[in-house]
Amino acid sequence: MRSFFLLVLCVFLAKSIDAQVDIVTEEQPRSQIEVYEDTLGLLSFLIVNDSLEENRFLAVKKFIPTLVNALKEPNSFNYPFERLQSVSIQYPADSTFRIFTWQLYVDKDDYRYYGAIQMNSDSLKLFPLLDRSFQIQEELDYKSLPPEQWYGSLYYNIRDFDTPKGRKYLLFGFDGYSFFNKRKVVDVLSFNQDKPVFGAPVFVNASPSAPRPKSRVVLTYSAETAVKLNYDEHLDLVIFDHLIQEMGLAGQGPTQLPDGSYEGYKLENGQWMYVEKVFHQVSEEAPREEPVFNDKKKRKNRKNLFGQR
Repeated sequence: MRSFFLLVLCVFLAKSIDAQVDIVTEEQPRSQIEVYEDTLGLLSFLIVNDSLEENRFLAVKKFIPTLVNALKEPNSFNYPFERLQSVSIQYPADSTFRIFTWQLYVDKDDYRYYGAIQMNSDSLKLFPLLDRSFQIQEELDYKSLPPEQWYGSLYYNIRDFDTPKGRKYLLFGFDGYSFFNKRKVVDVLSFNQDKPVFGAPVFVNASPSAPRPKSRVVLTYSAETAVKLNYDEHLDLVIFDHLIQEMGLAGQGPTQLPDGSYEGYKLENGQWMYVEKVFHQVSEEAPREEPVFNDKKKRKNRKNLFGQR
């Protein structure tokens, strides 16, 4: 009942604010896009926090047209939508577009993703992204996908790079995937005749297991661990955990876990060339300031976790 009340309250406030949009005060005039942001902020909160599946779906259903209406407002591209805490908004360095993505939790083994690309133009030019990840499993690493068949994920970083065929963008994303296993993805975004395309054969692995360039990188790993996959500005490469197969928890079966080493991709002539091992230094012992067990006197006077000797 509480979650239903929140949803009703959200819709009521949206209608109430819409009815009063022409009423402004000299102290704090409000624009139409700010009014839309209030509604979007409440809806985005419900999408993530409502305990009932049907209410989360209803919030998404209301969120999408409200966002579209907000983006129809003049100069909307420059509006930051800071109240949308659960919605990722990523801009490339050249600011030619921005991409909205958000996640809907359906159940423990089902996550849905929603998104849109807004171009930096005088009038609204918007490309909705339709998540079809549940249909795209075979040959996922090699597929080129239109926005109507998007492999959905929540993007947390974007990086542009130039190729002989024009500028492309790396999109770093998270996919909740399933209860036992999560995914991180590096997809490639490009524009063909001004229409977005996901995936491009730019990841070159010089090994028999990957004889042709990949169009995206997908890491599937145990939900019990954390995995790094991002662009490192200092190393100037894409860096990610090297994963090894291990048996997981009961009911999980084999899964992938990081082993402490890192792989990567380095940009060369418009392609990302595989780097088998990023760090080569090896220590015979774990680093520490002084030996721990050699000094009996220090060991005798050392206090335990509870402050006892």
